[in-house]
Amino acid sequence: MPYRRCGKSGLMLPAVSLGLWHNFGDSGVYSNMKEIVLTAFDNGVTHFDLANNYGPPPGGAERNFGRLLREELGSYRDELIISSKAGYDMWPGPYGDHGSRKYLLASLDQSLSRLGLDYVDIFYHHRMDPDTPLEETMGALDQAVKSGKALYAGISNYDGQTMRKAAAILERLNCPFIINQNRYSIFDRTIEQNGLKEAAKADGKGIITFSPLEQGLLTDRYLNGIPADSRMRTDGRFLTDAALTEKRLSQIKELNEIAKGRGQSLAGMALSWILRDDGVTSVLVGASKASQLLDSLRCTANLTFSPDELAAIDRASL
Repeated sequence: MPYRRCGKSGLMLPAVSLGLWHNFGDSGVYSNMKEIVLTAFDNGVTHFDLANNYGPPPGGAERNFGRLLREELGSYRDELIISSKAGYDMWPGPYGDHGSRKYLLASLDQSLSRLGLDYVDIFYHHRMDPDTPLEETMGALDQAVKSGKALYAGISNYDGQTMRKAAAILERLNCPFIINQNRYSIFDRTIEQNGLKEAAKADGKGIITFSPLEQGLLTDRYLNGIPADSRMRTDGRFLTDAALTEKRLSQIKELNEIAKGRGQSLAGMALSWILRDDGVTSVLVGASKASQLLDSLRCTANLTFSPDELAAIDRASL
């Protein structure tokens, strides 16, 4: 597993990190969660990414990962990077959502309790909140770090302009803000368009990306129709039939042919495409089984793209 420096900080992250967004809630099978996490760690994945609301239900992923820490990985705590976030709806009422100091600090305490930890390595504000002063939200991140409950601060789903304002506030506070977490894939180039990627590079901040496979569209699962056990059929929250248009299917097939020419699966190429850029510190992958994770990890063996390959990917996807 190659490791990359997170911006200009001293922290190194694995090129591939494991996200516990799906498959780690109370509806999952604990023995399967255990196999995935231990396979990840055995193969050099030291970073495990959570949030307060990951489940289902909200909090479920942190509770289950906390159990794994107690039963399996506790003695390796200093070899692990564990991150969590707050910013989306977590509990009813006016104090369980968005970006207030009240919410962020209370949520961090709850996350630490579920995880059974004294601190997380990275604590993120999960999304921009136009109704809360940025100074208040960044001040909460600063307090989280200075209280010893987080080692580093991060932000997620911010655009470039807001990220630069946040970075300036945290710099004045001498708070170690080191990383942005944003959606990025061959099909979703938003961070290239909203200034985030450019701003992160200019300011020396890391980027960790999520949804690199577009909820499975950038895999071979949908080349011949929609499987009965696909996420479209079993969980319509994040991927629906409407996403697989005729045009999109044509693009997926064309990208699959490019991947074949590189000796990769479509999923492998999609991950390699993100990691080809040294401005990206790490890519978050999910997994429903250990073999799927191992397939994803193979992407690090082939990160070089020719200009012709990159142009062909752009033609097929934009």
